[in-house]
Formats: sequence, C-alpha cells, structure tokens
Amino acid sequence: MTMPPAVRPYRPGDQAALEDICIRTGHEGGDTRPLYADPGVFPVTFAGPYVHLEPDLAFVLDDGRGQAVGYVLGTADTLAFVERFRSIWLPLVADRYPRPGGEPRTPDEGIAELLHTPERMILPELADYPAHLHIDLLPDWQRRGHGRTLMHTFLRALSERGVPAVHLAMVTANSAARAFYDRLGFHEIDVPAPGPVTYLGRETAKPTA
Repeated sequence: MTMPPAVRPYRPGDQAALEDICIRTGHEGGDTRPLYADPGVFPVTFAGPYVHLEPDLAFVLDDGRGQAVGYVLGTADTLAFVERFRSIWLPLVADRYPRPGGEPRTPDEGIAELLHTPERMILPELADYPAHLHIDLLPDWQRRGHGRTLMHTFLRALSERGVPAVHLAMVTANSAARAFYDRLGFHEIDVPAPGPVTYLGRETAKPTA
C-alpha cells in the first residue's frame, strides 16, 4: 500500500538507499559517478559514519513505499564524534580507502584524504555550534518542501537534546543549496581560509519560515 511521502527515523535496511543518495548528490549537489573512479568513497566519508555512530540522529524521507529518497543526519557533539570517527569508524574502512601518500592526485584521493582527517571538522570558529549535519535529497524530490521537513525534524531532535546550535559545511559553488539554507535561517560563519567550502550555522530552537 502506497502512503504519502513522510520523514521517519533511519532504519538499517535503508543503508543501501542512503549510500545511493549520497553518491548521486555528492558533487555540488549532483552525481559523483561521472567524475570518480569509486564514488563509494562519498558515503563512507559523509554518510556511513553518522548512521554507524549516531543512528538516533539520522532521518530519511520515505517515498511512501518504504524507499528512502532523502536524508538528514549528523551529530550532536562534533568533538566527541571526531574522536569516535577516528577510533571506531576509520579502522572499519581504512583498508578499502587508504590514505593517499602525499598530496592527493585524483578526485578519489581528495575525498579519501578527507576520510582520513576527521579532525578537519574541529575549528575554533565553530565552537558555539557544537552539532553539525548533512542533508541530501534525490533530484526528483527536491524543491517540494521535503528538505525543509527533514531539516525541521533534525533541528527539533537537537533542541530536545539541549543542543543550542548547529553548523554545516557546503561547497561554495552550490548556489542552490545556499539559497535553501538562507531560507531556513542559516547564516555564514567567518572561518579563515575555508577553501572551497562555506560554513553556515544557526540556533536549533530559532523559528524557521
């Protein structure tokens, strides 16, 4: 029986769909497959560790037939998450995606370098925004209000845990994503030499339009 699309908690059976969503939206909101030899490095870096280490803060958009077509996931405590990423998650995947020797020479090696340096997530400018998140929707499900519902669900979960504020890092070139975050009340956080990304943050309990 088909039901209306709805946001629900992540379930282990969603893992394959979550990985597919991450791969199909990982390059500035678009498909990574034409650009990466093994795009599986994306979910291993940006999705898998969250549902493994903090599954109670992972939510999916269900298409009404049990299939996840979008997600929001993250952590309530970036400092603690980075420690667990290093000690628990990285040993599970490091053999599949080894750290490049020297400067990354390919797009795949660039993401693998991020995988092996979780401490990159710890910046003094983000200290007032202890939580962070990732949100992705398949293209056919974008611009229909589902992203807003996912975000509201995640912000409410953080607020209920007493987490005051959250941040995210987005590729600066992804102007559509920036417009989405602006509408949801995120503001830019000044981080020196941020590279190709922009950091945004907001209070978890702040009303959204």
